[in-house]
Amino acid sequence: MTSTGAGEGPHSLLDTLRIGNAILDGQGRILIWSPAVEDLLGWSVEEAADRPFEGFIEGGDADGRIRGTLREERRWRGILQLRHRDGHLVEVEGRASLLADSEHHPFVLANVVETSRLRAVEQDLAALDALFASSPLGIALFDTDQRFIRINRALARLHGSTSAQLAGRTVRDVLPPAMAEEVHQIQETVLETGRSVVDLVMPAPDGEGARSVSFARLTDRSGQVLGVSCTIMDISERLEALKKVEAAHERLALLDDVGVALGDLLDVRELSQALAAALVPRFADYSGVLLLGTVLRGGDLPTSVPLPGTPMHQVGTAARYAGEAVDRMFALGRDTTYEPGSLFGVAVDTGTPYLAPSQAEILHTLAPGDPRARVARDLDIRSMLAVPLRARGAALGLFVVARTGGRPPFDRADVDLAMELADRAGVSLDNARLYAREREGALMLQRSLLPRHLPEPPGVAVASRYVPGGTGGNEAGGDWFDVIPLPGGRVAFVVGDVMGHGLHAAVTMGRLRTAVRTLAGLDLPPDELLARVDALADDLAHGPEEVLMATCVYAVYEPAPSAAGPRSGVLTLASAGHLPPLLAAPGPDGVRGVRALDDLPSGAPLGVGGVAFESVELEVAEGSVLVLYTDGLVETRGEDIGTGIERLRAELLRDAHGGGGPAEGAGALEETCDALIDTARTRGTASGAVGGRDDVALLMAELGTLPADTAAAWTFSTERYAVRRARDTVRATLRAWGLGAVEDTAVLLVSELVTNALVYTHGPIGVRVVRCTSTNSLAVEVSDPLPEPPRERTVTEEHEGGRGIQLVAGEARRWGTRHGGTGKTVWFELALP
Repeated sequence: MTSTGAGEGPHSLLDTLRIGNAILDGQGRILIWSPAVEDLLGWSVEEAADRPFEGFIEGGDADGRIRGTLREERRWRGILQLRHRDGHLVEVEGRASLLADSEHHPFVLANVVETSRLRAVEQDLAALDALFASSPLGIALFDTDQRFIRINRALARLHGSTSAQLAGRTVRDVLPPAMAEEVHQIQETVLETGRSVVDLVMPAPDGEGARSVSFARLTDRSGQVLGVSCTIMDISERLEALKKVEAAHERLALLDDVGVALGDLLDVRELSQALAAALVPRFADYSGVLLLGTVLRGGDLPTSVPLPGTPMHQVGTAARYAGEAVDRMFALGRDTTYEPGSLFGVAVDTGTPYLAPSQAEILHTLAPGDPRARVARDLDIRSMLAVPLRARGAALGLFVVARTGGRPPFDRADVDLAMELADRAGVSLDNARLYAREREGALMLQRSLLPRHLPEPPGVAVASRYVPGGTGGNEAGGDWFDVIPLPGGRVAFVVGDVMGHGLHAAVTMGRLRTAVRTLAGLDLPPDELLARVDALADDLAHGPEEVLMATCVYAVYEPAPSAAGPRSGVLTLASAGHLPPLLAAPGPDGVRGVRALDDLPSGAPLGVGGVAFESVELEVAEGSVLVLYTDGLVETRGEDIGTGIERLRAELLRDAHGGGGPAEGAGALEETCDALIDTARTRGTASGAVGGRDDVALLMAELGTLPADTAAAWTFSTERYAVRRARDTVRATLRAWGLGAVEDTAVLLVSELVTNALVYTHGPIGVRVVRCTSTNSLAVEVSDPLPEPPRERTVTEEHEGGRGIQLVAGEARRWGTRHGGTGKTVWFELALP
């Protein structure tokens, strides 16, 4: 028997309710009452003894009714309002019994309990009963031995049992062994530690659906452990809804990822591969993208459904597993034809996805003996989906996805997702097709505008390269170069870069190149030529709203005859905002050095306007190599352009010291061009250099001398016999060269020009003759210090002068003048037989 001291807390429901006991004599006087009544009314037993109980009752007739009921029924039950010692009323529920002692003296035994506490307990019990009866949650109470002691109907239904069948049993008796052991261990832990387990998700005992289970320890008010409570909720529908939400999120994420993967691609093959790779393994185990040939070539979209048997090219594949069967089924580059009614044929012909949810249906759509049937079996493909790729109502091809037996087959939600993917991919592929067509048109235009064959001027060897920019080097730009033969064996080298890419840049480049070639025919100095091109900038732009912005270097080389000694020739250059050329020249010790022509004034790009251009004249030794280039060869993202120029200089210097340097003929120049382009490509791929994406123009020229039997030059004083000496010298030279057919005409015109120079100038007169085998012509130049050029005019009998220039214009194939540093030069060309 357990006793509890007065100072200890309540240990039972009786303590909580505070039930008081009182004994009254036959007259209704208080004989004794318990301490609980003392607490309830505030009167001690000594103070209340021998007082009528009716004095404590509020209501005059209450005591009479109680006495009458006791006499008639010997018991009474009801609600009383008792007055507290402090004056307030206390409502109690009372019970009284009329008894007699051994001597038959009557007395009354009364029990009272405060109704407020009693109602609270009754409400708690009613709530508990209602919870057990009506709650949709399964509720169970276990004792300390983990036996069921109370189970509500919801839990009984979840278990398919009755409360009676579960009472007294443990979870080991009603759950599958593995699950029962897990739950049993959880109950033991909760009993020992008092830590609750909340919302533990477990599968249903029958494996269908899921449950959310919570455990808590049961204790009384004194903290004594009574057992474990358990609540169980069927969350099968909630989990199913969550799975659907997660699946929707995964589909949206896949759509976003595919959009990102395809977003910045403009190549049909790269787009196809990116699409196939994005679908594996998230959406399928195998995927393939097949396109019609016209889409790959950038041609027009087909106006009708492709005919059966039309090949489609597999240009994108991805596989979760590798193997020989995978290579046979999903090999890049293989052609696939479709037949009406086949998996591919239905998708292409109808423009709607075709879902084969089982391996049997996949095999049914294939023709008998089709090797793909065996591959489908070998790969354990259980579900396949063929989705057409379309743009603007026209077929582009299709993509095919397949799943093996290790994952669920495709359903309608997968079909909807695949259609959305196909729509996005179709737009991207069509954009790439259009871009490919425009790119091919721009490249074709640019290649047609660039020189197809470089001329071979005497004394000069040239090599050039043009590499389009963009991914894979397939985007046309505005970079260009040219080699222009000039009168007298001279030659002009040009490299330029029009801002921008694409068709507009290529068209502007062609106009700019035409303008430069046209002005070069006027034999203008480099700075004057650039100034005139700059003045034409508005006319050369692609449209009235476009602004021409281009850089350019124009260089003129005048080779000297080989008999002229170590002075090889004169190189005159002018720049319009372009990168400085490089010059590899042999030094006194025979070792070539390479330097950038930094002293060349950079000028302003063409189109800026209002900026003067300046020419620089250099004497170059025989065997020097001039290197002209555009920024695509040297520019790297995040790097100063000067670093790229220095790197190019070092590469040329290394080639020169390697013995196969850039000054050993056209063959060596070609090899050097290839090496420089390969280096730029490698650098662009490794470091994201602009050189790997911008177009590149490269022109290299080895500057030599004119052969001894093709050029000769003399200087005559202004004495009276200068004309005769010039005639005799030219005649002798032409006879030595075997050019007697033009001897008389050449001597006559030289005589006229020298005579004209003697009339108007007092300085030395230079005569130079050059035989140009590439144009099969003879060029003759007469120079004097007078800057004003002669003009052809109509000569009458009243005019004594002007007939010499008229004679030159009539006899020569072409003629012209150019300005030099100390005067002018009048030249003419005669066609050789």
